[in-house]
Amino acid sequence: MAKKTRGLFAAKKLIERRKKGRWHSREYIKRVLKLKEKSDPLEGCSQARAIVLEKVQLEAKQPNSAMRKCVKCQLIKNGKKITAFVPGYNAIKFIDEHDEVIVECIGGRMGRSKGDIPTVRWQVIKVNDQSLKSLVQGKIEKGRR
Repeated sequence: MAKKTRGLFAAKKLIERRKKGRWHSREYIKRVLKLKEKSDPLEGCSQARAIVLEKVQLEAKQPNSAMRKCVKCQLIKNGKKITAFVPGYNAIKFIDEHDEVIVECIGGRMGRSKGDIPTVRWQVIKVNDQSLKSLVQGKIEKGRR
């Protein structure tokens, strides 16, 4: 193993060495090559508006056996289709086809799916500009569009 350079004119060599070493870090590569923005349907944004195409139920991974309620929707900004989880008991009843929803990242590790729902990386937070959480709690009624 090579030792680090020391001495009066070592700075340039140390800088070059650090540059080379950084490429061994997954986070550095992802940031510098902008891989998240390239692969992400939301294009690096935290939230996006979408139109609901259909309601679907996905089976949870083992050892759970639940049917998770989700919606397939199409993003308005670029037309890409994604599947978003609908959190809350009976929350799926407040969402109809052709509704406008706002989706956000579900917060799984490294931008991947969270929990026992495979391939789902987003969740619905608003329906027709009304909070899904408030609708489920019964604080507000669903607005007409």
